[in-house]
Amino acid sequence: MTHSVSTQIQLTARPVGWPTASDFTTVKVDLAPLSPGQIRVANEFVSVDPYMRGRMSAAKSYSEPFALGETMTGGAIGRVVESASETIPVGSVVLHQFGWRDVVQEDAAGFRIVPELPGVPLSLYLGILGMTGMTGYVGLTEIANMKAGDTVFISGAAGAVGTAAGQIARLLGAGRVIGSAGSDEKVALLTEKYGYDAAFNYKSGPVRELLAAAAPEGIDVFFDNVGGDHLEAALDVFNPGGRAALCGAIAGYNTTERKAGPDNMVNMITRGLKLRGFTLGSHLNLAAEFNEHMTGWFTDGKIAYDETIVDGIDNAVDALLEMMRGANTGKMVVRTALPVVANG
Repeated sequence: MTHSVSTQIQLTARPVGWPTASDFTTVKVDLAPLSPGQIRVANEFVSVDPYMRGRMSAAKSYSEPFALGETMTGGAIGRVVESASETIPVGSVVLHQFGWRDVVQEDAAGFRIVPELPGVPLSLYLGILGMTGMTGYVGLTEIANMKAGDTVFISGAAGAVGTAAGQIARLLGAGRVIGSAGSDEKVALLTEKYGYDAAFNYKSGPVRELLAAAAPEGIDVFFDNVGGDHLEAALDVFNPGGRAALCGAIAGYNTTERKAGPDNMVNMITRGLKLRGFTLGSHLNLAAEFNEHMTGWFTDGKIAYDETIVDGIDNAVDALLEMMRGANTGKMVVRTALPVVANG
């Protein structure tokens, strides 16, 4: 098998509203022989994440926008097929951020070796065992200061971060865990597989009413992946001293019109609420703590997960669009290749 050509997905136009296939292009790149210190990796899985939509815009944000005419970056995992590095040998499984390509060739410093765990798909390093799971952990612990006995509400609960956060809340001693999702099938999954005490389909009625019915005694912690009407609903039912970890606002990512804000922000004052936004990059110091907890939970069989797998790097854009529409359950990944055998 040859790995001298890399298929890569590039952003060629900044989307207005919903991204379309015409905003991207697929290129074939001939790879030069390795320079000293470089490795060549055949990716097996590439991550597809909601934050990527924000990076397609030129607007100021917590991370630099994707550059037009350059390959999309993001999490990926693969196996080293050639190495000119003393630190990363052929056959190593490595995590990296070089993103949307089936073969990547860069300096070894940009990669991190991870262990192969028996019976555990490598894709989980992009999800529950990786940044996705850590986002749930950091949001609940460091940002929202969740305490045992708290009632926790998680919006977008059937997505990658939501399924992680709900389970972590339960394992950290939450008294009650409530989630929202976009279909009856996902709602059933939350209560039957992920241990949620209550869940509702936010498409079935006004979120304010649905959440009030699901949380008759109020909520103490809100982990928000959606924003918009979910944030407004949470502000209605917060108990005094409530805390929110604002992780995402997918409800507004593809809108072109300015949306009105919640009409009940005064509750922050009268109930002494704390709403704090966060991105994971500012909290990587908690990685070891998260890894210790998650490895233990996972090994003990206490962690469930779902993945939505799309095959082929050529279908990465379709995977992104499907995820933005909520078609995924759990983590969305692109399988860029079947497992490969290293050369020499």
